[in-house]
Amino acid sequence: MPVAFAFERLIKRDGLRIADGVLAAVLAHGTALATDLWVTSSAPGPIQDALSHTTPSGVGMTDPVHGYLAPVIAYCTAVGMARRPGWRVALWCVLLLDAFAVLVGGYTTPFSIALTVLIGWTVAYGTVYAVGSPNVRPTGQNLLAGLRRVGFAPLTARRVEDPGPESADSDRGRAYLVTLEDGPPLDVTVVDREQQAQGFFYRAWRRLSLVGGITQRRSLLSLRQALEQEALLAYAAIAAGANAPKLIATSELGPDAVMLVYEHIGGRRLDALADEELTDTLLRECWTQVRALQSRRIAHRGLVGESLLVDRGGRVFLTHLRSGEIASGDIVLRMDVAQLLTTLALQVGPERAVASAVAVLGPDAVAASLPLLQPIALSRATRGRLKELARARAQRERDAVLAASAAEKEIREREHKRAHETHKAAQDTGTSVWAEPKAMSKAERKAEDKAEKRAIEDALDEVREEDLLSRIRQQVLLIRPQAPVEPVRLERIKPRTLVTVIAGAIAAYYLLSQLTSVPIGDAILNADWRWAVIAVVGSAASYVAAACALAGFVPERLSLVRTVLAQVAGSFVKLVAPAAVGGVALNTRYLQKAGVRPGLAVASVGASQLVSLGSHVVLLMTFGFITGTEKTPSLSPSRTVMAGLLTAGVLVLVVTAVPALRKFVSTRVRALFAGVVPRMLDVLQRPAKLLTGIGGTLMLTVCFVVCLDGCVRAFGGHLSYAAIAVVFLAGNALGSAAPTPGGVGAVELALTGGLIAAGLPKEVATPAVLFFRLLTFWLPVLPGWLSFTHLTRKGQL
Repeated sequence: MPVAFAFERLIKRDGLRIADGVLAAVLAHGTALATDLWVTSSAPGPIQDALSHTTPSGVGMTDPVHGYLAPVIAYCTAVGMARRPGWRVALWCVLLLDAFAVLVGGYTTPFSIALTVLIGWTVAYGTVYAVGSPNVRPTGQNLLAGLRRVGFAPLTARRVEDPGPESADSDRGRAYLVTLEDGPPLDVTVVDREQQAQGFFYRAWRRLSLVGGITQRRSLLSLRQALEQEALLAYAAIAAGANAPKLIATSELGPDAVMLVYEHIGGRRLDALADEELTDTLLRECWTQVRALQSRRIAHRGLVGESLLVDRGGRVFLTHLRSGEIASGDIVLRMDVAQLLTTLALQVGPERAVASAVAVLGPDAVAASLPLLQPIALSRATRGRLKELARARAQRERDAVLAASAAEKEIREREHKRAHETHKAAQDTGTSVWAEPKAMSKAERKAEDKAEKRAIEDALDEVREEDLLSRIRQQVLLIRPQAPVEPVRLERIKPRTLVTVIAGAIAAYYLLSQLTSVPIGDAILNADWRWAVIAVVGSAASYVAAACALAGFVPERLSLVRTVLAQVAGSFVKLVAPAAVGGVALNTRYLQKAGVRPGLAVASVGASQLVSLGSHVVLLMTFGFITGTEKTPSLSPSRTVMAGLLTAGVLVLVVTAVPALRKFVSTRVRALFAGVVPRMLDVLQRPAKLLTGIGGTLMLTVCFVVCLDGCVRAFGGHLSYAAIAVVFLAGNALGSAAPTPGGVGAVELALTGGLIAAGLPKEVATPAVLFFRLLTFWLPVLPGWLSFTHLTRKGQL
């Protein structure tokens, strides 16, 4: 493969690419040899086990890195073979077959394959970055020569300014205005391979994450395919009766660029027009062009301001057609309507945008686009503008609230000053201080409170601006009240889902490897089930402790039975949501159904979480200190504990010293615990409630530690209570941070690793952790579902 591609490049006089590839291959080979030497001589045992094992013949060890595969990958990447679809497919077929052969034959490991690919890519990109890559952009002379080859006599070619940030969605090429010796000027678009590759990862992610059929063109087209795609759309648009630039010639500009020649239109982009130029007639003209396309089922797929060109006569032309498609489905055509509605609403407002669309397309066609009126269906630049509007609106609302608070403070200061003056006047005249002035003060206060509320409402009315998409929906619903508004599900996979799947796969791989290396059956047969009963009791008692921990931070009276059932229901919710999210959402919902106002319910759960976080940190430090000192005659902690504390201290200093990090942390902490402090003050007025909350939080940890200790002892292990507590607290923290539901995988790995590090054999730690997770996570799922169903049916959840 490399030799064949080298011949192809040499025939086209592109020897510099071959030189770059050879250099990258040499460096990759050296890096692979150095890595092999390090792994076999001085790498830690787990790394050696992951990258190498005994050969199938039983003599020697396999190579940690493939000495020939890494150079081939580096060579092919550096010479740009991956940017040519035909060569790319052949290359990856060969590489995958080779990797599959050596993997199945037992001559390598999965991690070795991954490391080999990473070394090849890293060395290749580093080489290209260091020595530079050939400039594939055609020069002005190339452009003029290409125009002469297709029969034109050009005089000058002037680069037209970049269209702006919205072009990031479709890598549209560079535009030139060419003057001819005889005849009108021409508009020329030049596309090269560099632009073809621009935005590749974004387009690939869109194709993976969105439902099939609504994404734009394939992630990477060849230059020939891009040329044919744009030519086809240009001819199809004109045939449909739409105004589009007339394509009159196409040509290649060397091996890495093509050009498309259009008749010159002139005019300005729609988003560059002044507000007074955006007349209703012009808006209807935009929709007329879209109607012409949709009559032939042609989708534009990029109806943003720069794609609509207005000439001197007021005609609207559709440009940048390369991202479109023919024979489109209904969803894609409705997406075009939703996109243009949003584009026009950003310039003239939702009322005029909807009115112009209804006047041309009719109310039914506009109403049919409502389910597609969601950010994921819009262009990348439009989503950015909507986010900017949302941030500006939020800032204005904050400013209004601050202004209202300042007005309230000023009113109260005037009240205090008036009361002081009244009191002094009463003392000077010898009258009763609280006789007549008190009645007058209450009347004035009522009037001033009313004026203050009116001022706050007026200030908020000035800045209260609903989301632009919601305002468009409202305008359409005024015309068609029965129009469907439920959004169409367009996302096939979300980033969080992808992370969850990857984390779950890694955790399952490690968990299964642990299970295969430990005789679980023998451990179960020899287990002491008396300690298992204690573990079961500890697991059951944790739900009562959790109920007390929540009820203690709610001043209102809660039913203990229903609160315990809500915590049992949380066992079912944790199966379908991350551990740190499901419980918080369920408790908040439960408090709202129990009669607590939404804001106070969120504050109560936040107060409970805050105290839980504080107790978790304090207990972890306390038991960590005890664990570090229990094997020494003095009270000095172990070096590991000191290193951990010093590391935490350094991180705190770094966060507080860097303004950006300090603002980032403070903003999120403030948002997380907003309203918690007033709620804590309400709880502090009831010592019994506070004692219940703090006691429940501590007992929750104690119950889980008792359960884990019982599981360890049931399988013949023994550790100090402090060591068990440290392992549980650390594993629970990692499980809360893991994106998998209930921390599946992360908790098992953390607890098993912690118990082994504390001195427990692997044959005891693995079944103990699995039994602990069975009691605290898997077995309560069915009772949790029953509790969830019961509380939901009773209207208590």
